[in-house]
Amino acid sequence: MREWARVNGYPVSDRGRVADRIVEAFLAANPDAYEQAGKIEIVRAAARVPCPSPEGFDWQRNSRLGPIYTVVFVRGIDEYEILRRLDVAAEDIRTILNEDHSLPEGPQIITVTQAGDWAIAVEECGWRGADSRSLANLSDGGGEAVAVMRHDYAARHYLAYAVDGVLVTDINPRFPHNRQGSDPDRLNDHLRDLGIDPEAADQIDNPIEAALAIAARVTGVVLTHRHLRRPILGAATPGAY
Repeated sequence: MREWARVNGYPVSDRGRVADRIVEAFLAANPDAYEQAGKIEIVRAAARVPCPSPEGFDWQRNSRLGPIYTVVFVRGIDEYEILRRLDVAAEDIRTILNEDHSLPEGPQIITVTQAGDWAIAVEECGWRGADSRSLANLSDGGGEAVAVMRHDYAARHYLAYAVDGVLVTDINPRFPHNRQGSDPDRLNDHLRDLGIDPEAADQIDNPIEAALAIAARVTGVVLTHRHLRRPILGAATPGAY
């Protein structure tokens, strides 16, 4: 695809994510590629060493999180600063209760809680933290940030890691060979520990569980129901994000 793109005048890097418009143009010009795509091996991630395993995150599929959410693990700043860096207005910060829910027309609910040296921000039906600039901003000043986004409707999931204001790696957890950043291979050992070949164009059958397992390996924090318990500090922004 990259060779075809260059021959046909499309700017494309040697590795990392290929722009959607280039993929669409390539498939339109090469309809047989659909058949080839069907030959991609589907791999189910599973722990190969004693560490957080994807199976330990099956619970999130039937939780209050729903089919669209973003979880960001942040080290180096407190809960209030996380909300500020996610562009939450001070007047929208309050205690979030069980009856608070994100709605299409607003509000959009974000909660934050401390977990050892890290804090966890959870966005219901939101993706503020699943943005390379936001993630870099959350890690700025010597910190770290790891984001996992589930978005079933757009079929677009996200795993990314930033350190001290720099996006280190941005991975599509369904197709992890598709990654970019200042050091896109930084988390490759974690992929291998889950039985994923970082260089193979395989499709991962359980991408969100795998992404949460990798986040746990990076941060030492295993996301559980406990981190979602309310009442909890957070924000109800006036409009959906």
